[in-house]
Formats: sequence, C-alpha cells, structure tokens
Amino acid sequence: MITMRTSRRAFIGGAAALAGLGLARLSTAAPTPFFKGNGLPIGLQLYTLGDLAQKDLAGTLTAVADMGYRAVELPGFYGHTAGDLAAALKAAGLVCESAHINAQGRGPAPSLSGDLDALVRDAHTIGLKFIVMPMFTVPARLGGLQAGEGFGDFLARVASQFTADDWKAQAAFLNEKGAALKKAGLQLAYHNHNPEFAVAGGQGAGGTVTGYDILLAETDPDLVKMEMDAGWVAAAGLDPVALLQAHPGRFRLMHVKDLKAGTAPNTRLKMDPTEVGGGTLDWRRILPVAHAAGINHFYVEQEPPFARPRLEAARLSADYLGKLAV
Repeated sequence: MITMRTSRRAFIGGAAALAGLGLARLSTAAPTPFFKGNGLPIGLQLYTLGDLAQKDLAGTLTAVADMGYRAVELPGFYGHTAGDLAAALKAAGLVCESAHINAQGRGPAPSLSGDLDALVRDAHTIGLKFIVMPMFTVPARLGGLQAGEGFGDFLARVASQFTADDWKAQAAFLNEKGAALKKAGLQLAYHNHNPEFAVAGGQGAGGTVTGYDILLAETDPDLVKMEMDAGWVAAAGLDPVALLQAHPGRFRLMHVKDLKAGTAPNTRLKMDPTEVGGGTLDWRRILPVAHAAGINHFYVEQEPPFARPRLEAARLSADYLGKLAV
C-alpha cells in the first residue's frame, strides 16, 4: 500500500529531478561567451577609426574602452612619443602589446629600416610584445605610382609582378629584423593582405606556389610569426581555419575582419567589408581553432568604406564578439 507520506516524497523527488533537468538544459543553452570564457580581451586595431586618434588620442582611447575593448593595436605612433602613448593608454585602461611598424620610414615615423634601437626603447616604454610588419615592400625595379593610380591599385599591380625571388627577399628582410628584435625581447610578425596569395610570378607562371607559401617556407618560425588577417584571407577565396591548421605554431595574432556576401575572391586588394558578425565569416568556427593554434591576441579591424560612423561600427563589432558563444 502506498502511503500519503510515500507519495509526497515521490512527488518532491520527481519535482527536484525535473528542476535539475531544467537547470541542466538552461546551462547547456547559455554557454560562456568565447572571450570571457578564455580570459581573452577583445582588441581593436586603431586603423579602424581612421584619423580620430590622430585628432584626439585621449578621447578616442576612452571611447574605445567604453565600448568594451580592453586591448588595442597601434597602426603607428600618430606622431606622439612612446611616453605619451603609454600614459594615454594607461589612463584609458587599455593594454597595447602590438604595433604595426612599416618596413621603410615615412618622415619621422619609426620603421624597421630606421633606428632599430630607438624602436626597441619605444616598444618597451609602451609595453609592446609584438612588432608587426603590415605590408610587403615594393622592389625598386617595379617603380612607383602611375598617373591616376590609387595606392591600393598600385600595390595590387606590383604584387602581381612579384617573382619567387622577390618574395624570398621579403623573407630575408623579415628574418634579419626578426633576429635583431628577438635579442631585444620583442617578437616580429607579418600581417597579410590578399595579394600575397597570388601565384608567385603571376598567373602565367604555370605554378601553384603563392607569395605567402614562400614567406612561410623561407622565414624562421622562431624569428617571424604571422598575424592572420582573416578577412583578407577570405577575400582571397581561402579558408582561415584550413590555413591555421596547415601551419601550426606560426600564427600568434589575428585581425577579426568580416566581409559582406558577394565579395568576389581576388588577390587585388579588393573586399566589401562590414562589421564583425554582419558578414559571411563563421566566427564560431574560426575563433576556437585560432585560439587552439596559439593565437591570444585578437583585434577587430574594419576596412573602408563604412556604412555608418566608424565609432558606431567598432561598437557593433565589440557587442557581437562580447556575446559570441561557441
């Protein structure tokens, strides 16, 4: 005979089991966001904001921090001293461990071909760990801008004329500068666009080896790491995940960049950009693979043209990534 007390106990036990099942389902349905769960800051490459930081460094950095970014990557020094940059970053509560430094100088700006000792001192003052060469250099034999030619079209044109030896020369330069920076406690990295993924020597060369293949093969993995710009990889018609998995240990930083549907695969520095999360790249797939491959520095970067004000675009990307669970 089932007593009232026994029935009551069974009811309570069943209710508790159902409640536990409900909590389990709830916890399964709400995983921890990727960046929070991995203890990683969401970063912003300040190139995204155009000349805003040039006009108002302190105000721009404060606005960036207010969006939820906790790290930034510098596209240059904006004409400021390293001390001024360090103070402004600290005041905004931002960490800066990476900066893009051109191979060749433009005016008084630091460069890899300039005073390397001064660059090292500045890097340590700011707190940098990575110096990133943002673009290949153009061999003198290929000349300069032609009449009516934009800078992007110029780079695309000359890159299409690069030979395998030209890419090997780029690699030799990177190895040389990487060795010098390594001795000073800094890591050199190389940032890709999409012309690097063209066949070396042009499409008529008959081969399949790209400029990027040569850079990866000819640079010392200890001296030269890679900053993957996932957007430019995708614009070349390649899969960022496949590239990460094909070269374990080479990538340490990533530009988180999205593309609108309809961007035609190309190696001519062309893309149709949008805010992260508003495009075609599958970040739930890319980010865990990137982190597992050794990338701990993720920087949102968006190319022009912008459909909305740059600060608003940067905020939308930060909001998306802050909530993104994988």
